Amino acid sequence: MQKDVVEKLKNDYNIIISESYYGMIEQGVRTPSLKVAHAISELFGVITTKIFLNTNTTKCCF
Repeated sequence: MQKDVVEKLKNDYNIIISESYYGMIEQGVRTPSLKVAHAISELFGVITTKIFLNTNTTKCCF
């Protein structure tokens, strides 16, 4: 639940964001600051890049 995540961010990481803003992060409408991104990834136990970065890699021809 978004309310729970926002409350946990506030209590555990001293990060204050609104439920609305968090919802926009979830939807990909807003990009969080690095501090917020790290806190969210830590909260869910996932590497930050797995949540917030869409990477397309190309193979090099070395």
